[in-house]
Amino acid sequence: MRGRLSRKLVQTEIGILLKLRHPNIIQLREVFETDDEIQLVLELVTGGELFERIVEQGQFSEKDAAGAVKQILSALKTEYENSKLKLADFGLSKFLKNGSYTMNTLCGTVGYCAPEILLNKEYDLSVDLWSVGVVMYIMLCGYEPFWDDAGEIGMCKRVVEGEFEFSSPWWDDISDSAKDLISQLLQLEPSSRPTASEALEHPWVKGETPRCTNMANVVKRLREFNAKRKFRAATHAVLATRRAMYLISPERRLTKGLTSPQC
Repeated sequence: MRGRLSRKLVQTEIGILLKLRHPNIIQLREVFETDDEIQLVLELVTGGELFERIVEQGQFSEKDAAGAVKQILSALKTEYENSKLKLADFGLSKFLKNGSYTMNTLCGTVGYCAPEILLNKEYDLSVDLWSVGVVMYIMLCGYEPFWDDAGEIGMCKRVVEGEFEFSSPWWDDISDSAKDLISQLLQLEPSSRPTASEALEHPWVKGETPRCTNMANVVKRLREFNAKRKFRAATHAVLATRRAMYLISPERRLTKGLTSPQC
């Protein structure tokens, strides 16, 4: 662990994890610290990622999706009401202290980010509800609501304009109640989105209106979605590695005139 900033960030993350107590939030079991390292022992989680779990399960209905969304919302409610903390994105967390419920850090995956984050505006807890709406949308159709073949620039434009639709035939068999909740969660105006507590009271989340029919075509599309997602992640990793190797390469030092004088 090098640098006071890095250690402070890790200690902040540890403080957050120690305060969380919820069946749907990974628990921090042990912390070991030396002069050079901080080692965290987390709860063993073997279920895999959400979309992978759905594909492996094979059978999947709106009722199953509603159960997953209910667990996510329940975890968010616990974080907000009890711990007074904010999970800004997967792996990036911050405390909200002294009644201050806004941040302005740009973070997250473009397709899941609320528009106020992409516009570099201050944002609050409602950004997580937007992300829940995106996850719910993907679970029910097998593709992203703001996907654009032009890439991330096109996706950003669609997100900040709130441009998504329930296209036929992919959404024809999905209940109007599910579409209603997604539309509420993906409101451009943050104050118009429901809170986690309010969303938990929606009839679809409570299990009153979701359909029980197996969505075989959705599972098939989710399998393709997972494959593309992993390919993109692998591509980004390769590009990042190549970039890092270039930055430390002798060729770059030569172009910058930073070579050591010959002996």
